[in-house]
Amino acid sequence: MQKVLLSMALASASLLAHAASDQFEWLEDVGGKKSLDWVKAQNATSRSMLEKEASFAPLKNDVLDILNSKERIAYVNKMGGYFYNFWRDGEHPRGVWRRTTLASYKTANPEWETVLDLDALAKDENANWVYKGAECRYPEYDRCLISLSKGGADAVETREFDLNQKAFVKDGFSLPEAKSEISWQGKDAIFVATDFGKDSQTDSGYPRIVKLWQRGTPLASAKTIFEGQKTDISVSALVAEEPGFRREIIRRGVTFYTNETYLRSGDKLSRIAIPDDANVQFFGAQLLVTVKAAWTIGDKTWPSGSLLAINFDAFQAGKRDFTPLFTPSLSTSLNGLTATKNYLLIESLDNVKGRLTEWRFKDGQWAQRSVNAPAFGSIGATAIDADSSDDYFFTHADFLTPDSLYLAKAGSDERELLKQRPAFFDASKMEIAQNQAVSKDGTHVPYFIVKPKNLKLDANTPTLLYGYGGFEVSLTPYYSAGVGKAWLEKGGVYVLANIRGGGEFGPRWHLAALKENRQKAYDDFIAVAEDLVSKKITQPKKLGIMGGSNGGLLMGVMMTQRPDLFGAVVCQVPLLDMRRFNKLLAGASWMGEYGNPDVPAEWDYISKYSPYQNIKVKTQYPNILFTTSTRDDRVHPGHARKMMAKMQSMGVKSAWYFENMEGGHAGAADNKQKADMTALEYSFLWKMLK
Repeated sequence: MQKVLLSMALASASLLAHAASDQFEWLEDVGGKKSLDWVKAQNATSRSMLEKEASFAPLKNDVLDILNSKERIAYVNKMGGYFYNFWRDGEHPRGVWRRTTLASYKTANPEWETVLDLDALAKDENANWVYKGAECRYPEYDRCLISLSKGGADAVETREFDLNQKAFVKDGFSLPEAKSEISWQGKDAIFVATDFGKDSQTDSGYPRIVKLWQRGTPLASAKTIFEGQKTDISVSALVAEEPGFRREIIRRGVTFYTNETYLRSGDKLSRIAIPDDANVQFFGAQLLVTVKAAWTIGDKTWPSGSLLAINFDAFQAGKRDFTPLFTPSLSTSLNGLTATKNYLLIESLDNVKGRLTEWRFKDGQWAQRSVNAPAFGSIGATAIDADSSDDYFFTHADFLTPDSLYLAKAGSDERELLKQRPAFFDASKMEIAQNQAVSKDGTHVPYFIVKPKNLKLDANTPTLLYGYGGFEVSLTPYYSAGVGKAWLEKGGVYVLANIRGGGEFGPRWHLAALKENRQKAYDDFIAVAEDLVSKKITQPKKLGIMGGSNGGLLMGVMMTQRPDLFGAVVCQVPLLDMRRFNKLLAGASWMGEYGNPDVPAEWDYISKYSPYQNIKVKTQYPNILFTTSTRDDRVHPGHARKMMAKMQSMGVKSAWYFENMEGGHAGAADNKQKADMTALEYSFLWKMLK
């Protein structure tokens, strides 16, 4: 026993010594003068190199024209009698929230009524506001709680807005800047989870207390209705309401993947007895349960990734006779659902290709019908007015096919084409294929490749490989005018890797690369890269890679584990110092994904891939560009800053850095910034891979 205690003590001492030895921790001071002076110097160096590229200015202008194009699809959502859209273009760089009628929307040039002009608001208040959405009061849709971010950060200021008057409500509900969760509880009350002061936030920086706030009273007098633990991720409350049904729901996020869900009746809370890793939704009288891990009830086991339905009152009374609405196979996974008045529309993936199924509950029975849809690409379904209609918006796109928006009706395969985005690049000489690589442990890993139709397999084509591989996020075919203009149209090959850690094949694909199995995601990405080389599509010095956030971590791992395999790396808003990720901003919330570096046994496997700890002297690293944002309050910019500084201290000459002063986790706050960032990144790739 003494040996065990001594070993633990030595391990803890080692961790503390390691943490204390970080000479670049000062760069975690986000807004400090010393830090920002360093950032400005790095930005100047990178700009001076990349802006000299002949392609930089034309590409920036092309991308900005695409982003500002009035021919893009203005996607809308219906509230009351209007269809609302948030729009940015050259005249409205910060954006305008606007509305129209369905009849007008169907025309080539809808008549839009401005509801809120963000550019005018920012000018009037001398603030760099970024619109972050609105929570509007159901079913009247007369008042909204609008979220405004300074520079694109996750933290927002909240204000009540009158949709009829198109103005903020004097003395209405208002919250200062914080990472808040708010929703309407009634006409004159809201559920609010925010920074209430001392001990009101979790270790992850999110609210741990939910209160009910009555109109006309100070926030300090709001009634606490639920408290989570400091070690939780967050807590929130909402009202799930539709004609004939109203349910108040409290959610306690214990970890990133586990939660407790409660039904609130008056002041009484009753736990909805589903597995901690399952999610609930409602469809009329039916409870819908999506299970992440296999769930055994009596003599029945529902497989991971299933969607189950049951009468909610019967479930609360102890019944468990579920109807399965979706059960996955080895090639299929649940990808989303939406409800019309009478139908439940289920989106799924079959080998990463979109599928759509309708379910109708009538006379106590569920009946299903497959919806005719394109065999390849990504599809989506969004109900228009679930209270009164079975109409829905249907969307389709792939890498070479611009987005199409249709008006569809559940129960029928007939669709009316409403809008189609024009082609912003010439795809006539390109084609899409889906290949498979074999990972280190024998797992087959699919990837999409977009390439010239008559590609010469001479290993000489600049190729860009994109990946993410985490948090059960699925990467599916999409139309990117920016990628098309900046990469494909110039002769490059583009590859999208569906590595483990994502959700392309449901929870099992994600769980396969969780925590101690993280290396499998990295092995998958390496396997795809090696497959591209073995097929002579490209070669290492012509192979570039790109990824952001968790994908930025992937980029850092690729650079440190296989510096020989890549010619250029674009590492966007990344996690890189996995020794301290849980101490920085929202990092503690991701320990369910990566593990806890403060636990020696977990640091043991994290330390093997953490990029910041695995940079080595006298190693030839590929050219790498780190990009991040000063206003990113989700993934700390210190990750990228410290990695750059450490590489420079080791004499690495192949690293460059750019930090946008606005943008939040998205990296850019408006179209101009997005175009600039895109031009920097792709100019870097072409310079390093040509």
